[in-house]
Amino acid sequence: MKTLTAILFALVLFFSASAQYHYPLTKTADSTDTYFGVTYHDPYRWLEYIETPEVATWFKQQATYTDSILNTLNGRDELIAEWKELDKLRPAVMSDFSYENGRLFYRKTMPGENVGKIYYREGVNGNEQLLFDPTSYISGKTLSVQFISPSYDGKKLAIAYSEQGAELSTIKFIDVDSKQFLKDSLFPTLFFGGSWAFDNNSFIYGWIKSADSKDPASRLNPKTKLHAIGTDMSKDIDYFSNATYPELNIDPSVYPFIFLSEDSKNYVFAGEGSVQNEFKFYYAPIDEFNASKINWKVLCTPADKLVRSIVFKNDDVYAITYNNAKNYKVIATSLQHPDWNNATIVAEQDPNKTIESLAYCKDYMFITYGDGINNFIKKYNFTTKKTTDVKLPFEGSVNVTCFDTKSNNCLIGITSWTKPYTEFNYNAETDAFTPSNFNKTAVYPKPYQELVSEEVQVKGHDGVMIPLSIIHKKGIKMDGSNVCFMDSYGAYGISMTPAFSLRENALAVRGVVVAIPHVRGGSEKGEEWYRAGYKTTKPNTWKDFISCAEYLIDKGYTSPQHLAGTGTSAGGILISRAITERPDLFAAAICNVGCANALRLEFGANGPVNIPEFGTVKDSIECKALYEMDGMQHVVSGTKYPAVICVGGWNDPRVVAWQPGKFAAALQNASASGKPVLLKINYDNGHFTEDKNVTFTNFANQFAFVMWQCGHPDFQPKK
Repeated sequence: MKTLTAILFALVLFFSASAQYHYPLTKTADSTDTYFGVTYHDPYRWLEYIETPEVATWFKQQATYTDSILNTLNGRDELIAEWKELDKLRPAVMSDFSYENGRLFYRKTMPGENVGKIYYREGVNGNEQLLFDPTSYISGKTLSVQFISPSYDGKKLAIAYSEQGAELSTIKFIDVDSKQFLKDSLFPTLFFGGSWAFDNNSFIYGWIKSADSKDPASRLNPKTKLHAIGTDMSKDIDYFSNATYPELNIDPSVYPFIFLSEDSKNYVFAGEGSVQNEFKFYYAPIDEFNASKINWKVLCTPADKLVRSIVFKNDDVYAITYNNAKNYKVIATSLQHPDWNNATIVAEQDPNKTIESLAYCKDYMFITYGDGINNFIKKYNFTTKKTTDVKLPFEGSVNVTCFDTKSNNCLIGITSWTKPYTEFNYNAETDAFTPSNFNKTAVYPKPYQELVSEEVQVKGHDGVMIPLSIIHKKGIKMDGSNVCFMDSYGAYGISMTPAFSLRENALAVRGVVVAIPHVRGGSEKGEEWYRAGYKTTKPNTWKDFISCAEYLIDKGYTSPQHLAGTGTSAGGILISRAITERPDLFAAAICNVGCANALRLEFGANGPVNIPEFGTVKDSIECKALYEMDGMQHVVSGTKYPAVICVGGWNDPRVVAWQPGKFAAALQNASASGKPVLLKINYDNGHFTEDKNVTFTNFANQFAFVMWQCGHPDFQPKK
């Protein structure tokens, strides 16, 4: 009798808990794919037809329902208000520097401004002049500048802008002296990579055939086109594509591109862009630039294992490689007779640090090393061939910017988990550091200055030690009572580089433990670390995340009822599989514009170009790996899942909204925990946006949701 009573009581609890969330109805439909003898069921395939009225209505209903719950939470609006106040404390932010013919062009965002405006100066220290204000250019719209590109004579500036986070651009051209726009307008174009020809009257840009980010074919067979100023876009030349150079066998999914270098003016360069880290470049004499057919020569292929950075200087080319160097080395060869197999070694690999990037000025090349947390700089003298250490003002993550390669003056910026970005002028000849002419260091309230960070090593599921960064207030209790927020990524070899985050540190000053696992799939420990979380080894990515969660619980930083995790974009694989493999470990999770349906990733607009990173269902081994990565496929009915908020950008071409949408649908229909599963759709956003108002609101919604579900007292429902 007692057993029956217990069962009935449990059933009452289950149904009453489930009943408190009345989600929009989500039907299931029988849809399957069979690959290599294995059938995969996909009852939510119908949600991929995102432009149909039925599906568009479903997403709108989900978004409305989610807003109705998020609007009841305390703490969210207060978080937005605090971020805005902190943003006002930050001095003007200047970035995207370009220096041509004595003129300096840059983006500048003043305290409190939502997006940056474009300015220029006559000389580095000249008077600042406004060229483009994206908030007033089109009445009623706030635009975001994607890139700027000045002509080599400094007289024209190409400005690429987009709307509502869309990753495609309209390119306009402005006469710098008159500050008047020319009549030319290019659309749709890629949001990166535009540049000028040496004649200062022709512009090279990336063309795509459709502006519809939800069309799977919209970005296939893109082209690099050449536009002559003063002519109609319809007359632009297909300069470099699979159509013009079929003998190169350019894959339809990759982005062919062209570029020139003032520091290597005797050549024109071409390449194939995808998520594959290894470079694939071609080159030809500059005399062939205007030829009807360029005789391209191969500069490097993926087999040469060149990654991360490449520098062209006169007839020499310098690159980072992992060929016989798991922590990378720097090598050089001549453009007259390139030979990577017998290249000169400029910097041997370091057994304790990885080589991260290259930058250069007039006489020196800078080699950035990393130990997984801090960066270190060496400078290589192009003339003497000698390498010396650069003594930095303090430790942290380091960024080197050399916008004028005809001088030895550069900018070096340093930041860490607990120290705001601090920028210096750096003279490479004298090694002198002085306060930056541009970005000044922000001073935030005392609680932000008192945060501390720890670096620990966690034993993974297979015995491998995983770096874990932990940021929190001094003197926290180690009794499991703290709310903990875990954030990681683990893809493309991108490391979780330390940086001062106002968003996450705003949680830390509220007593939250912020934890950053450096999981495999990043490259904190070199190329092998990246390859250990790639395709068939991808499970290490979320298993490392799980191991770090277990460590934080075991050591008393937090407990399962107070632990939240988040993953963004490719990090959607990490978080969706972490909570489907170990739902007991987490109270809440965020799948932010996240890939949560990996088996279907290649069928989105940006999917084919990602095949080199994740794999394809057309390969038997990779197909199985994609299934293992697929969070939606691992949702099991009747499982007690944590509270989950999935976030999609309606204008997102990278991870189409149905990726997080299908995961949310599966969890809503399957979870037996009674905890909420919400789908937030940002109709004013794409994969991300520069607009700070939109960004603040987006992340405040996410943070408030998981803080509520983890029991943080500041984020409970309003009474």
